[in-house]
Amino acid sequence: MLTLKSLVSTTLASAVAVLALSGTATAQPDTAKPTVVLVHGAFAESSSWNGVAAQLLNQGYPVIATANPLRGLKQDADYIADIVEQTAGPVILVGHSYGGAVITNAVHEDPKVKALVYVAAFAPDKGETAIELSGRYPGGTLGPTLAAPVLLDDGNKDLYIQQDKFGQQFAADVPAASAALMAATQRPISEAALTEGSGEPAWKKLPSWFIYGSADKNIPEAALKFMAERAGSKKTVTVPGASHVVMTSNPEKVAALIVEAAQATTH
Repeated sequence: MLTLKSLVSTTLASAVAVLALSGTATAQPDTAKPTVVLVHGAFAESSSWNGVAAQLLNQGYPVIATANPLRGLKQDADYIADIVEQTAGPVILVGHSYGGAVITNAVHEDPKVKALVYVAAFAPDKGETAIELSGRYPGGTLGPTLAAPVLLDDGNKDLYIQQDKFGQQFAADVPAASAALMAATQRPISEAALTEGSGEPAWKKLPSWFIYGSADKNIPEAALKFMAERAGSKKTVTVPGASHVVMTSNPEKVAALIVEAAQATTH
């Protein structure tokens, strides 16, 4: 007679067997490989990395697509630094847009961080701000596309891109339906985060790689080229016609550069 105890035991055993079999059919992260920590920027969120994350996971890389707070440069950098500190093994830090300023400040001398990858991203020097760098060269058109700021109780302001202008400004090479979703789910950035000066930059001590699109309307190509050259980029990839969200429209190219950085610094 099948008792309740034996039924539970049998069910648990079957579940374990199914999980074991399913685990062999999917790619598992290779613990010998560094963890790739992806940091999104303003007006984006973690899912903007989905294509890149899928590429990396398929190659056995552990991936953490963080939820960047977008509240203030030091605050955001400290948050990412806490994640890095509690991540086992070597780490590759990857930042998009404002996220580049964050990874520049998030290393905190942690020896686990082996490389920095800048994806259409700011790489500020000490004292520089994101808003100043974006306006240093002509070609940026973000300002007129911003919606009226949302006033916060603490006196700060949250900035959004107008949804009907989001596609052309931010994601011109992404299918219209996807760009509309990105516009609806965009994360606001605090105005203070864009005007806060950077600390001592990690790119002066760590190797860096850069990738960006030639049709970026948020950070002009000339500014991105300048920052890559100043940082002594090991390799700079310009994707012709790519928008500011080059990681969304060209995930294979971005993932390939991250893998190159990981292989160059952790083997």
